[in-house]
Amino acid sequence: MLVRSPGQEALSPIRLQLLQNALASVTDEMFAALTRTAFSSNIKERRDHSTAIIDTEGRLIAQAAHSLPIHLSGLIGLVGAIGARYPLETIRPGDMFIANDPHEGGGSHLPDINTAEPVFANGKLICFVCTIAHHADIGGARAGSMASGLTEIYQEGIRIPLVKLFAQGERVEDVWTLILLNMRMREERLGDFNAQFAASRLGLRRMEELTATTDPETLLAAFEGILAGTERRMRHAIASIPDGVYAFTDLMDGDGLAVFDIPIAVRIEVAGDEIALDFEGTGPQVPGNINLVFNGLQSTVAFALKVLLDPHAPNNSGLLRPVTITAPCGSIVNATAPAAVAHRVQTGMRVVDAIFGALRMPSPRRPTVRTPPRCSTAAIRGRDASTSTSRRWAEARGPAVPATARTASRPD
Repeated sequence: MLVRSPGQEALSPIRLQLLQNALASVTDEMFAALTRTAFSSNIKERRDHSTAIIDTEGRLIAQAAHSLPIHLSGLIGLVGAIGARYPLETIRPGDMFIANDPHEGGGSHLPDINTAEPVFANGKLICFVCTIAHHADIGGARAGSMASGLTEIYQEGIRIPLVKLFAQGERVEDVWTLILLNMRMREERLGDFNAQFAASRLGLRRMEELTATTDPETLLAAFEGILAGTERRMRHAIASIPDGVYAFTDLMDGDGLAVFDIPIAVRIEVAGDEIALDFEGTGPQVPGNINLVFNGLQSTVAFALKVLLDPHAPNNSGLLRPVTITAPCGSIVNATAPAAVAHRVQTGMRVVDAIFGALRMPSPRRPTVRTPPRCSTAAIRGRDASTSTSRRWAEARGPAVPATARTASRPD
């Protein structure tokens, strides 16, 4: 099938696939550069970072193969915030935007700091190369910025709304100084930030090489073709589920403070090749820092449906085109300021369980199990006696999961 955008020449499937692979390679190379140049073990070894290409409409076009599912929300949220605040015609080459705030900057929790750098072709803004990385400390009441017992986002670290960190290639020093002043372990933060900046600039160079041989109109047509291809795959998979309404309620044990047995309820309606998820009946946001903002919920839903319906589909915004998501404002899955959100992944995992539970019967050939009961984080801090500087190390630990046909050990 030929891909055609209004007023553009048709793009053949072969050409489309070549461009899709080229874009994926750009994000993979960015990811590798960020991994290799980061200072902290949290990024270099745990690889708690992602890279992507997002178009000017805030749609995810390509994401590195080893990117994290929950990071989809922060990447899309940042570019969406750019479009809402800055007229596209005012953005210039060399600009770079940064944000982390879940309530004001499109993020999902404060340690994940997002950057977006514009890509131009023939003077036209066509997309952004984006990075996101979990910084081991971004200030706040406790070292590590993710301690339990925090009840407001103000306690969790520095809140960075959408701001321009570089303007036409020159760093905005006032913004840079303000950010670093509010973070512990300055040397490590500098190293991780510079790794993000380097990965972004690498992505920009690779995109400039691509646009040197591909005109902007062809590339924009490829963006649409990539999204449409993933949308078709998802619609085909959704259509294999019998039409009907499916519901499930799971429980969070508690928020770590005073709220227990928090319901995570989902009602899923399948109609033809479209699917709607309604989280009415889910508990209200809680004092503890396990709240999930709406764009984090979108990432979680995209992950769950991809796993169930088409695990090999490309990671892009086409995944959610046939999907409608609604959730009560002020609920634990659509939290509002000043909700604490540092450990939002705990709630996200229960959302995945609820979706798996609702669709377990209509998808008998797609057996599912519960996600691990929780993802715990070990944090060790101390002081380097030789330099009198503080040090911190973090490691996320997942519990054991059931064996599968592919992973279970077998006798020789």
